[in-house]
Amino acid sequence: MTIEAGQSFTGQPTTARQAGARRPLGELGRAALGRAGRAALLATGRPPVPDALEPLVRVHRRHHPQADLALLARAYRLAEASHRGQKRKSGEPYITHPLAVTMILAQLGAGTTTLVASLLHDTVEDTELTLDQVGAGFGPEVAYLVDGVTKLEKVDFGAAAEAETFRKMLVATGDDVRVMVIKLADRLHNMRTIRHMKPASQVRIAKVTRDVLIPLAERLGIQVLKAELEDIVFATLHPEEHARTRGLMAGHEARPDTLLEPFARKLARQLAETGVAAEVTVRPRHCVSLHRVLLKRAAAPGRDGLPQEPQPADFGRLLVVVEENADCYAVLGELHTCWTPLPGEFKDFVAAPKFNLYQSLHTAVALDGGAVVEVLVRTRRMHGVAETGVVALGDPSPAGPAQDADELDRTDPARPGWLSRLLEWQQETPDPDAFWSALTADLAGDREITVVTESGETLQLRAGASCVDAAYLLGEETGHRCIGARVNGRLTALSTVLRDGDVLAVLTESLPAGGAAQPSGPSPEWLAHARTPAARLAIERWLADHPARLPVVRTGPAGGQPAPPAHRAGERRAAPVAVAGRPGATVRLARCCTPVPPDAVAGYPIRGGTVAVHRTGCPAGQRLRADGRAELEVRWQAEDAPAAGHRVTLRAEALNRPGLLADLTAAISAGGVGIVSAEVEPPQELRVRHTYTVELPEPGALPALMRAMLRVSGVYDVSRPHAPEGIRTRHSGGNGGDRPAPGVRPSWGIHGRSTAFSGLRSPGGIQGASPKPSSDQRTE
Repeated sequence: MTIEAGQSFTGQPTTARQAGARRPLGELGRAALGRAGRAALLATGRPPVPDALEPLVRVHRRHHPQADLALLARAYRLAEASHRGQKRKSGEPYITHPLAVTMILAQLGAGTTTLVASLLHDTVEDTELTLDQVGAGFGPEVAYLVDGVTKLEKVDFGAAAEAETFRKMLVATGDDVRVMVIKLADRLHNMRTIRHMKPASQVRIAKVTRDVLIPLAERLGIQVLKAELEDIVFATLHPEEHARTRGLMAGHEARPDTLLEPFARKLARQLAETGVAAEVTVRPRHCVSLHRVLLKRAAAPGRDGLPQEPQPADFGRLLVVVEENADCYAVLGELHTCWTPLPGEFKDFVAAPKFNLYQSLHTAVALDGGAVVEVLVRTRRMHGVAETGVVALGDPSPAGPAQDADELDRTDPARPGWLSRLLEWQQETPDPDAFWSALTADLAGDREITVVTESGETLQLRAGASCVDAAYLLGEETGHRCIGARVNGRLTALSTVLRDGDVLAVLTESLPAGGAAQPSGPSPEWLAHARTPAARLAIERWLADHPARLPVVRTGPAGGQPAPPAHRAGERRAAPVAVAGRPGATVRLARCCTPVPPDAVAGYPIRGGTVAVHRTGCPAGQRLRADGRAELEVRWQAEDAPAAGHRVTLRAEALNRPGLLADLTAAISAGGVGIVSAEVEPPQELRVRHTYTVELPEPGALPALMRAMLRVSGVYDVSRPHAPEGIRTRHSGGNGGDRPAPGVRPSWGIHGRSTAFSGLRSPGGIQGASPKPSSDQRTE
């Protein structure tokens, strides 16, 4: 479908009597015929339609045969009288603009109410007509649409007028999507006549169109508007590239089509032979679409190392339109049976529609000569929605969807999900500059992804969103309580970018009953991972309300993974043990066995005069002694306990089940224990091993913590890694003396292949994530 660009609305009559046709003998004269026609109209009580409206009426009746033409005629007369004497930059009468905008909407299939509002959309802004007068003459629905597209005055808002106008328009669109549809048609006609503007104004208007209105047209699914707007913006901002691309298109059109047309005929015959009723056509690419294909060609050098030249198949695609959904897959079967499909090129947007309700099957097949042709398959209903988006769904009705609406109408066209989210965060951004920046950033992602939670909830996120964005999409409280995430069954970093179809679980900390306790809340570095305005605003609001929170400083370890906060390292200024005969010696508690009071410990000198403290019987300590290191006597000093608490590593052996990680982290955080890192090994024979490094507020909390972990459903053993032989600190369910199950690997056997969280948080929190390197298993 194309929107006609060359309509002339000069008020000239277009009826047959104006064409100068000769009158046969015995027939009435022109004057008598005219009087008879007017008498017939008056006799039926149907007022004549103004001549300037006749092209519009013809188009509108194709979509709405029972349209109220009298209402349209009355709106036109009021608009023409209100704008009388006004001129556009081109010198044409101003009434040509609302007529052209209304023609665009009529070609899209918009309803009569939308066309009436379109005819009047500039009257309140540019004439003496008031909104109350519009409402009194045409009803509150038309008045609401006119008010929604009326610009705010610069005299009242200054430089913020444009941003505040778009905010007003978006809020109005939240209640009636037709407001934005009218605005898009208005901008399309203004872009068609942009050559009459000053060069600086052309660039400014084209950039706003590119950054805001084209993405909005994409989100509303109005492809025909979006494509033409893209081409005009391309010609305005990049005239040389546009001229080059248009030249290629003209050269291709001048040559006979020896690829796509023959293939379309062959496919149509094949489908007819199999009994599938289908209409096969060649769908040429518009200018910007072809330019994108050429850029991909240039970026992918051929076998000779030179950029690839455009191929005949680059200039268009095949469109197959069928009657029923099942026919779409029948066509796909014929395509993939008779021609070679390209792996990775098939996309099913019928079973999983895009966020803007777009549905089609996409595939690409290789022909005998090696040419690759893209094919789109859809029903007639899908084709209408693919072309005109929400306009094809009809006017929003307060009574709800029609009784005969099909499954495609399960999304509310008056309030799409992306618009609801946008309206939520715009309320939290009173500053016009901040709103404009957030709006353009939010619209910059030209596609959305679908993520499914493990509980079955579907989340729509912009492409590039992270686990942080998903957490806050589930609710601000969920985001503030987030302590980790699991994607497709594996623990992952909160900064992980989600992909379409991912299965997500947001892990949250449990709070004591009563509601008095507050969640740990987000950290400042979460702002670097938040891609959606809603998440960023929620995080910024939390940080502003909790200024006492110490800032986190990253040191940038290898691999770009988060490092523990620098201020935590400073808290470990005092060692909790003293070395006999070496006062003031630097002491480091070994990470392999994580000793805590009252463990029996021994010290071993290592590089730089530092003394590494291991639990008695730790295999790593025994290796140091076997290497000739002297065993030093050390003792615990309660008065020099580390400010951050005592760090200890615990291992939980369990039967794998959904929600196990969330339940274990909740059991740990419920005791006021901070989680430093968590590691989950891949399950083996339905068994799984979780390893946590935690910080105890005091050593006496360790037994209670291990008992709490053991009470979690499915956990059959909780122990400390590298426990000394004969002095094993273990809590087991049932057979406490049993050896570990043979199917569970030892802790040093994964060599960094599992996914682990790392970083420090306040009690109960996990922050950041990184693969745990195998070097963590080495001695100090």
